[in-house]
Amino acid sequence: MALSSRHLLQLEGTSKEDLDLILDTSVGFREILDRPIKKVPPLRGKTVVNLFYENSTRTRISFELAEKRLSADTINFSTSTSSVKKGETLRDTVRNIEAMKIDMVVVRHGSTGVPYYLTQCLDANIINAGDGTHEHPTQGLLDIFTIRQKYNKIKGLRVLLVGDIRHSRVARSNIWGLKTLGASVAVCGPTTLLPYEAEKFGIDVYTNLDEAMEGVDVVNILRIQLERQKAGLFPSQREYSNLFGITRERLKRLNKNFTIMHPGPMNRGIEITNKVADGPASVILEQVTNGQAVRMAVLYLLSNVDAHEDKAIE
Repeated sequence: MALSSRHLLQLEGTSKEDLDLILDTSVGFREILDRPIKKVPPLRGKTVVNLFYENSTRTRISFELAEKRLSADTINFSTSTSSVKKGETLRDTVRNIEAMKIDMVVVRHGSTGVPYYLTQCLDANIINAGDGTHEHPTQGLLDIFTIRQKYNKIKGLRVLLVGDIRHSRVARSNIWGLKTLGASVAVCGPTTLLPYEAEKFGIDVYTNLDEAMEGVDVVNILRIQLERQKAGLFPSQREYSNLFGITRERLKRLNKNFTIMHPGPMNRGIEITNKVADGPASVILEQVTNGQAVRMAVLYLLSNVDAHEDKAIE
């Protein structure tokens, strides 16, 4: 079993076959996480570098645990203690790291396109852990896996993404992955937080949350990036909460057996109330656990791709 590409850079353009393979493989690794001994040997002898140029808690820890549970040797790179502080370029940094005979690189960077750039510099497998406002493919995959785990399908479901769609790489990965697998996707948020000409994504676009929630199976609530509020993208946190906050009252508009998701970190009391976040329909903590299984699957599958057949999506 192997993916058609040596790298995982984005879900846009990723085939249904590759998505299904990752999701199906994740099922087996999810079962491993429930065992007393959670370590297996598929990546023994492989060295993986976690190259994080942005702060991260969940994604970084999740990847590190996934690597260790696959028996890989793991190296964590931090810009604050590296030669980047001395002016070293990204290209020189990664070429020097590769000279130490590494096999895979998991990269998070604030600039869109850095993971693709690394595929042009290195022979290692590259996994995008989030680049700029472009994509966050493993987050999209773990969200989709969590939905499939509950409903045993993706096709035919109605999924609503609520919040800061404009700046969200998670939203883009969810949109592309869900659409490829046959879900109906909608987004909702203030006009200032929606992408320009969002309809061109092939999705439904709403600015009224009550209308958007009618007939929805899954609501994936995206973080309001408070650091961007200074740009005046919405008047106040209170107004945002009144218009776009997910409350128990609003849940009545959803289909029966609905699901509440959030990639985290949450701004409780703004985009989601405590009763919704901790309610029986919430699978937020399951998303975190499932993230390890999905990342184990991605690492395992990429390690089986022939290093001489680079079919990365450009």
